[in-house]
Formats: sequence, structure tokens, C-alpha cells
Amino acid sequence: MNSLQKLIYMANQIARNMAGHDEAEAVATHIHDFWDPRMKAMIFAHLEAGGEGLDPVAHDALSQLARNSGHITA
Repeated sequence: MNSLQKLIYMANQIARNMAGHDEAEAVATHIHDFWDPRMKAMIFAHLEAGGEGLDPVAHDALSQLARNSGHITA
């Protein structure tokens, strides 16, 4: 498993663990607070490329986080 695959796995795992909460907001907050800038840059680049493999909640959370942090996403 490469670094990007690990980040996708981690984002999806966070999304599953936040079930029942305001999921996308909780995932975005967790990633914002605990992932280092290199991790976020890599996952945002993956998101820009289509976000293949991301759980829908993780995808929504990362899109929200990317918009709020100045990254441009579709």
C-alpha cells in the first residue's frame, strides 16, 4: 500500500467512525486538526484528480476542507 492509498484508507476509516455525527463536518475537523500539511496536500491533489476510492462522506469532507483552506476543488 503506497502513501496515497494509506491516506484514502485513513480518510474512509475516519468517515466510518463518525457515523451518526455530522459526518462530513466531523471528518473535515479531524483531518484539519490532526493531519500534517503534506498529508493534506497529497489527499487534496487526489481529490482534484477525481478522488477515486474515497467514501462519499470522506469526499464531501475533503471537498469542504479544501474549499475552506483555499484549495480549489470541483
